[in-house]
Amino acid sequence: MSSCCTPIKINIPENAKKIVLVGNPNVGKSVFFNALTGMYVDVSNFPGTTVDISYGMYGNDVIIDTPGVYGVSSFNDEEKVARDVILSADIILNVVDALHLERDLFLTQQLIDMGKPIIVALNQMDEAKKNGISVDVQKLSQELNVPIIPCIAIKNIGISEVKKNLYNARKGNPIEIVRENYRTYENSGIDPSEILLILEDDENVCARNGITNPPGLREKIYSERRKRVDQIVNAVVSEQYAQASFSAKLGKLMLKPVTGVPLLIITLVIMYEVIGVFVAQTVVGFTEGTVMDGLYRPFITKVIGSIIPQKSFLGSILIGEFGLLTMTVVYVIGLLLPLVIGFYLFLSLLEDSGYLPRIAVLVDRVLTKLGLNGKAIIPIILGLGCITMATITTRILNSRRERFIATMLLGLAIPCSAQLAVITTMIAPLGPLYIISYVIILIAIFVAIGTILNKVLPGESTDLLIDLPTLKVPRIDNVVKKTITKTKMFLEDAVPLFAAGSVGISILQYTGVLNIIQKLAAPLTTGWLKLPKEAANAFIMGFVRRDFGAAGLYSLKLSPNQTLVALVTITLFVPCIAATMIIFKERSKAESLIIWFGSVFLAFLIGGTLAQIIL
Repeated sequence: MSSCCTPIKINIPENAKKIVLVGNPNVGKSVFFNALTGMYVDVSNFPGTTVDISYGMYGNDVIIDTPGVYGVSSFNDEEKVARDVILSADIILNVVDALHLERDLFLTQQLIDMGKPIIVALNQMDEAKKNGISVDVQKLSQELNVPIIPCIAIKNIGISEVKKNLYNARKGNPIEIVRENYRTYENSGIDPSEILLILEDDENVCARNGITNPPGLREKIYSERRKRVDQIVNAVVSEQYAQASFSAKLGKLMLKPVTGVPLLIITLVIMYEVIGVFVAQTVVGFTEGTVMDGLYRPFITKVIGSIIPQKSFLGSILIGEFGLLTMTVVYVIGLLLPLVIGFYLFLSLLEDSGYLPRIAVLVDRVLTKLGLNGKAIIPIILGLGCITMATITTRILNSRRERFIATMLLGLAIPCSAQLAVITTMIAPLGPLYIISYVIILIAIFVAIGTILNKVLPGESTDLLIDLPTLKVPRIDNVVKKTITKTKMFLEDAVPLFAAGSVGISILQYTGVLNIIQKLAAPLTTGWLKLPKEAANAFIMGFVRRDFGAAGLYSLKLSPNQTLVALVTITLFVPCIAATMIIFKERSKAESLIIWFGSVFLAFLIGGTLAQIIL
């Protein structure tokens, strides 16, 4: 077999048809592929990419699977591979999720606009029914002018009908703008299937066909296709709320501001009670206070101290105030680990239940005012786990502008789980007034900086397109597995840097450099922030890891107001080394420098202003 541009090494019998499976991610294509090919399946690496293509025989014809995509284009390797396989197809079996017709039919209509013979397997009809959604299959078939087979693939319902009708695939009704502009290239010798992609300004397809001046119709075609899909959905889909399952009804309530906001607040309150109260106070009180400080620290200090004097250079590094075997081990195991496990357990529950993407839809309007869309809530929530991981996740955002805004807000106003662990431990005993004040200050800064960036930076936020999986009870094994994996990743990332920071601070303390830095920073820490001179240690450690900086404040004797000032400042302070490296990798050098120095400036500006007001 060979596509119109890139050869794929598949042995195809003479006169055999190429039947290509196409669909959005997670629509059940694999079930159809296995049903059609049986055990005769092979995999080939698509040339020039790391993407594998599965294929097998169906009678004398070849079934080829494609990566799940939302559209035929050239934005990444998966889409390029899907595009070229689709362009080579004789028949397309398009698998569509009945629960998400408004999303999936965009791809269906694009395939129709390409002029390919198509048959549609309308899958997950049972999930649509559970959600109170009824689809008029006959009317949908008339609207698209292609065969539509209702299916529940995992229960083997509809599979035999798909097989019977596979060769009844036919060309559907293209949208008017495509029909009108198709004639421009009709007699040019260009492959008919590629004409649509030329009309949509696909750079790769235009280049290989010698088109130097694309028609510039992409946005207009996309807009008209979206309008057409919306018209079809309105015509064929009806909602029967009374017949929906409880989970479907609850899922809808989560999306409406009137009911969704209270449900979100309840969720966050439960999260705080579990992590901020039970884990941070009860569990950490035992692990850090009783086990680590009460038993481990005296033991390790006595054992190592009997061999190496504690006040010697090596002794200060191992068992000193900031020692590797004292502070590092006590904080990582006794303080951070229980809180990180608690946070990731809660996050995994939100993910596995299907609630997390619903939060994205709920907050979409709010985030749009900050130059983002609801999808940004995912890196924001992940940022509460790890800023490094969250920064990488900003790739899911649609524009460079959104990615910059999200990265800036992550680096500035979102405390990671490790830092949040220390902050929670310090602020929880102060009572609700200080907790609410801390949260309100951070939210105000988050909103203010996002709003300013939205006004200053050119462009607008993009529309939200996100999957809404069925709401379900989380599987305990999945939740536990995710929690263990993410906690392990945290330890692998945190422990070496925490240890490096410990050694660095111990050396600075032993050589007296720490005292010099404290004196130089005194006008800033004691004068502007009105904190003890030792607070300079925390900001120095904050350059290594955010939580390391917060941990540096933990042992200081601060008044409640000083604690609030210190925690606000250290939260706004620069991202840790790992996150900084990722920021410089993901963003341009200029953007990264703005984010880094902007965090330092705003941290001390806002922290100092707060100190002048309340101290």
